[in-house]
Amino acid sequence: MERKIINTYRLKDMTARYITDESGQVSLQLLPAGLEGKEQEKQEQLDSLVQLKVTGDIYNEAYAMGNSMRNGETVRRLKFVEQKVKEQEKRKVISTVLKDDRGYQVTHYLVWKDNTPYVRMYCEFQNLSNTTAELEMFESFSLGGLSPYMAGDGHETLNIYRLRSVWSQEGRMEVTPAEDFQLEPAWDPHAVRCEKFGQAGSMPVNKFFPFVAVEDTQNHVFWGAQIAHPASWQIELYRKDEGLCVSGGLADRDFGQWLKCVAPGECFQTPEAIVSVAHTDSIDIFTGRLTEAAREGMEMAPKVEGDLPIVFNEYCTTWGNPSHENITAIVEKIKNKGFSYFVIDCGWYKEEGIPWDIGMGDYEVSTVLFPDGLQKTVDVIKNAGMIPGLWFEIENVGSAARAYQMEEHLLHKDGKVLTSYFRRFWDMRDPWVEEYLTKKVIGTLKTYGFGYMKIDYNETIGVGCDGAESQGEALRQCLQKTQEFIEKVKQEVPGIVLENCASGGHRLEPSLMAQMSMASFSDAHECPEIPIVAANLHRVIHPAQSQIWAVIRETDSLKRIAYSVINTFLGRMCISGDVIHLTDEQWAVIDGGMAFYRKIVPIILHGQSYRFGPKIKSARNPKGWQGLLRVGENGEAFAVIHTFAGELPEQIVLPMPVEKTFEIVEIFSDTKENVSVENNILYYSPMENRKAVAVRLKY
Repeated sequence: MERKIINTYRLKDMTARYITDESGQVSLQLLPAGLEGKEQEKQEQLDSLVQLKVTGDIYNEAYAMGNSMRNGETVRRLKFVEQKVKEQEKRKVISTVLKDDRGYQVTHYLVWKDNTPYVRMYCEFQNLSNTTAELEMFESFSLGGLSPYMAGDGHETLNIYRLRSVWSQEGRMEVTPAEDFQLEPAWDPHAVRCEKFGQAGSMPVNKFFPFVAVEDTQNHVFWGAQIAHPASWQIELYRKDEGLCVSGGLADRDFGQWLKCVAPGECFQTPEAIVSVAHTDSIDIFTGRLTEAAREGMEMAPKVEGDLPIVFNEYCTTWGNPSHENITAIVEKIKNKGFSYFVIDCGWYKEEGIPWDIGMGDYEVSTVLFPDGLQKTVDVIKNAGMIPGLWFEIENVGSAARAYQMEEHLLHKDGKVLTSYFRRFWDMRDPWVEEYLTKKVIGTLKTYGFGYMKIDYNETIGVGCDGAESQGEALRQCLQKTQEFIEKVKQEVPGIVLENCASGGHRLEPSLMAQMSMASFSDAHECPEIPIVAANLHRVIHPAQSQIWAVIRETDSLKRIAYSVINTFLGRMCISGDVIHLTDEQWAVIDGGMAFYRKIVPIILHGQSYRFGPKIKSARNPKGWQGLLRVGENGEAFAVIHTFAGELPEQIVLPMPVEKTFEIVEIFSDTKENVSVENNILYYSPMENRKAVAVRLKY
């Protein structure tokens, strides 16, 4: 069919091109500016910019059922109606309306904020018919034609990037040729090829991050996206012909048991996707474009967050057993050291003989741990010049808590209380639960004057629960209510600093990150792999939001302390451990690291990261080395280099990725290190394994 361009929009260094044909379908291409006119003729169908399926509609042809719901009858019946552009508050909103003869209307939105390197996309379904529509798939974004600059199918030139994630080893990069996923067309464009991945549950970064990138290695172009959603999600790489397509959003009925009934006159809107394209051969530059979107949320953070203050968290000091006595001793030791936040972690509610991790939910201050009340302890923290913080796990209840027996207010699945090995879940849709948490959580924060809240989450609901037209939809509703409660906390306690934690890094997705100041990067508290995980996360969250722990033990060597402290330069600094018993010599290393950290804060806030080094095969037992360079916008940069086990090179080489003349300003480690810069290349001669060095540079 003959195609025509509806409109083309220049969005800084990106071009959004909307295309239609005689069928009335509309496709969206997001292209890097500067490559206009280099597109090749291809044998490919127009791929719709909206992807949804209504129950009862015909699936796509050729073995799609069970693999993909894309491009079925629902999509084929939609016809282009109009496109509008609205300029508002330095934003361009492009809305593309499609409609079918049944009265189903779908609007695709592309939102671009001036001078940003990404766009946001979402879709809205409006039921203008006289009968209820049952949606069983509805994705947030869809890009067609991801190999426009190559003739044919572009074989052996397309790579797929994903980021795997498991507990304490988040963000492992996976690069796979399209052919290894069998995403190449057959001899006849007949059979659907689909690689669908994601996760089902309330931990959106459990198995994979909601991220994908596609690289054209021949023409040096990346396309990719992040899904901003705290529950089940999916991403699909799809092909039938010479064109490769990618889409993603809510996990569908096949993948996440999701079905949504939309009554006549009602609307339903998908989560957002953050999408970008770039003409580059660097995955770090491309992912930096996506994580730049976090700055919109960071701009709304409390003013105290402006210089990324240093956190002290007592968890790895007391191990879930905080008390007035031990907190007072810690505060006395660390006051005047430059800590801004002191966080009382889990266990403050602990009853005699009951571990902290099965007692959460009742949230009554322990009279054993705090015999004179919690206010006395909070005052100790405040009098030392620090903002007090408190831990809550608001959505879950432990098996030893009285709340565990409040079954009418807990989530059910198949009519039975949904129970993990020792946790149950509040039904966040229940007004009684909101009132209860308002009293227990918000009331506690207000009563004692806490200015910081750590929001933890240590179990996943799984695929869903009862209480809606599908278990997947019930899950989505519960997480929506969680996010609404988080907003209520911010409204009721103005200026509160929020930390996102989910067994460390299981909730590092854009929508929750936008609500919080920072996140626990991982539960890797004392491990040699901490810098590996921390560097991985530069590709999916902004480092100014990545709280990295340095747990210091009294038995630690100065080398080990420097290693731990330097880890935190890869994000936000958080200290814990045996601080009461450290020597002056040990404290000198920590103090020096804290001073170095404060100097690099502007670069953490405004910079571009580049990772160097061989592939680390084993995170648990790493070998080789890793370097991360972050180049700021103010003529400064810093490098963080770690060595691990095994044979080391005579020299570690970090070529500067920008055409500037760098010079060294400061080197931080436990010993004097042989670091130099020549001809815009940083050289480091490592002498020891399991060593860390940080270098501050200017140009």
